[in-house]
Amino acid sequence: MSLDPLRQALRAALSQMADGQDSAHDLAHADRVWANASTIAHGEGVERSRALLCAAYLHDLVTFPKDHPKRSRAATMSAQAAGPVMEALDIPAKEIAQARHAIEAHSFSGGVEPQTAEARILRDADRLEALGAIGIARCFAVSGALGRPLFNPEDPFAVDRNPDDQRWALDHFAVKLMQLPKTFLTATGRQLAELRVTRMRRYLADLASELSVPPPEW
Repeated sequence: MSLDPLRQALRAALSQMADGQDSAHDLAHADRVWANASTIAHGEGVERSRALLCAAYLHDLVTFPKDHPKRSRAATMSAQAAGPVMEALDIPAKEIAQARHAIEAHSFSGGVEPQTAEARILRDADRLEALGAIGIARCFAVSGALGRPLFNPEDPFAVDRNPDDQRWALDHFAVKLMQLPKTFLTATGRQLAELRVTRMRRYLADLASELSVPPPEW
């Protein structure tokens, strides 16, 4: 099966399986991860493979809230769940194994190191979703679902306190998001990440202006 029919089949399968999926890990997220992966693959001179396509669409089959005790196992569980989906689409066993490794290795918390080009591209493609305008929207969506306030009203940019992203949504920028570009594994992904971080700094500067405080140095 060529890429376009396979993409449509994966989208149909994911639509049936994604009931109740949160807005940060829905079908639209999978569409964007595939678009990111395609851009990175092109920039790195890597062919867009069926394994990469499957990994992009099936990497979040299992998700947990960020405060869930099984959070670190979600990628491994997604890789396991992806196997039967790919088998039903007649994906060869070798490509299923490639896609499953990429899924296992994409997670920030899973601890599996990418060993293939597809795995490195998928990790960067997924991490791009945490940055830029999309990343800002997803950060506040996830924090809102967890009941976390937008920011500490007394010290929104953690100038005189330690950032605590378990309590304040905006603190996640300092704790993790603004540090992400240095974790990217491809040159193309890193360039895209830096561009998105620049957009986030503009947002933080605008927010600081509205709050009448200096912008953060994150």
